[in-house]
Amino acid sequence: MGTESPICDFNLPAIEFNLKGVDGNYYGLNSLKGPNGLLVMFICNHCPYVKSIIHKIIRDTKELATLGINSVAIMSNDPNEYEEDSFENMKKISKELNFPFPYLIDETQEIAKSYGAVCTPDFFGYNKDLGLQYRGRLDESRKESVINARRDLFEAMKNIAKTGNGPKEQIPSMGCSIKWLD
Repeated sequence: MGTESPICDFNLPAIEFNLKGVDGNYYGLNSLKGPNGLLVMFICNHCPYVKSIIHKIIRDTKELATLGINSVAIMSNDPNEYEEDSFENMKKISKELNFPFPYLIDETQEIAKSYGAVCTPDFFGYNKDLGLQYRGRLDESRKESVINARRDLFEAMKNIAKTGNGPKEQIPSMGCSIKWLD
């Protein structure tokens, strides 16, 4: 059974971090945010929910970049529980799929906890002032990708880029629970 993300806590400020990317560089909010906002995604490599939509995530983040919204993906799972989520495999998948966003590892899981992330994928859409405006699903896809699904995340972020505000009605994301360290 999947885990659902909580509803959006509007204007909650983004929390600063300094995490290592698969490229060996370290990233924080200021180096990542775009002129119109930032999409922070908690994903991993093994989750069937993420696997079913990863190509849509890539498509949407590329399109959002043209609207001034940058994106970042953070992997917070315990890689001892799933070898597929190891840093080496993060590097591999990021390269294979040509991720258009930095892919960062949250080894201590402090960032996932501070954001209140609960599942993969878990999406946090921020406006240009880094106030939370979206905490919902990519689209209606679950473990199988739905063709021609309404692009909830993309439409919300497009609106945030234009107005600074997310939609009042949001449908939670669903995915695998984050695999916490013991």
